[in-house]
Amino acid sequence: MVGLNYCSAKLNLRLEKLLILLYLPILVSADCTCENELPHNSSNKTKALKYKLVAISSILIAGALGVSLPILGKKHPTFRTENNMFFLIKAFAGGVILATGFVHILPDAYESLSSPCLSEKPWGVFPFTGFLAMVSAIVTMMIDAFATSFYKRSHFNKALPVNGDEEMGGEHEGHVHVHTHATHGHAHGSALVSEDSRSSHQYHVIRHRIISQVLEVGIVVHSVIIGMALGASQSANTIKPLVAALTFHQFFEGMGLGGCICQAKFKSRAIAIMLLFFSLTTPTGIALGMGISKIYNENSPKALVVEGILNSLSAGILIYMSLVDLLAADFMNPRMQSNIKLQLGSNLSLLLGVASMSLLAKWS
Repeated sequence: MVGLNYCSAKLNLRLEKLLILLYLPILVSADCTCENELPHNSSNKTKALKYKLVAISSILIAGALGVSLPILGKKHPTFRTENNMFFLIKAFAGGVILATGFVHILPDAYESLSSPCLSEKPWGVFPFTGFLAMVSAIVTMMIDAFATSFYKRSHFNKALPVNGDEEMGGEHEGHVHVHTHATHGHAHGSALVSEDSRSSHQYHVIRHRIISQVLEVGIVVHSVIIGMALGASQSANTIKPLVAALTFHQFFEGMGLGGCICQAKFKSRAIAIMLLFFSLTTPTGIALGMGISKIYNENSPKALVVEGILNSLSAGILIYMSLVDLLAADFMNPRMQSNIKLQLGSNLSLLLGVASMSLLAKWS
């Protein structure tokens, strides 16, 4: 009788282990559902709405302050482009944008395009995230190069004097002929130096204008996506940590963009449009997310594909712009190359910017 009970207990134990093994896949798959998780608790929705309104106001203020600070403060010695402190600020902002691309956007894109809610083919058989980011970076480089070449030809060909006109001597050059040959040679050399200096300055202004415009496109694409995701969420626990993280995120990104706009020397109207465009993008995305929260399902295949593709493209733009046009351009600048203290300070500032934005990934 005792032996029979022992055998029965042993059999039951084996059955329990078998049931646990069979139940494990169900537990794992239960964590990933393609259904939209909407809490039925009305108090939770009210709390979430309150956090969304706080997010709109705080992100709007932080973004506007961050992007305006380098522009409004350019009369202050700290924010002047020729000041060493400006190199440190740009290095910090470049690190923030670089970490945004690598730590924030690229993992989100990978998570979206590798979701089990998507079909195995084609999303599961090819690494679309890295491929799209690479294509985006290459296209950004091409646009950067072609735009710079186009503006350089169109502006400099009109600005440079024609040799024949110089030799003929127009009405505006009449005063040159009354001088001696030695004086004439000196004046002509000074004119060439002045022309080269003006051409170099104009070239750098054009470069900064292209950089600031392309950089804003990359930032705006990601800002709309993350704003809509926050606005569509109905979980107060999800939104609460995002408010602080996105506020700091928007402020530091704004400083990086504001530094580029400051160097681009846009007209006042163009500057105002770019500032408003950057400042309003994320709050507008949150408002749109709130408007479509009842029909928006962030786990639907269409939403995952669109978010994944746009995030991948945005990551490629930001990674290229931060490394090539922001960091490499400043770190290879002759002024920084000849100043070891400025080099060390800029490297430290870069690492601080990367570390700060990477740390925010814990809550965003």
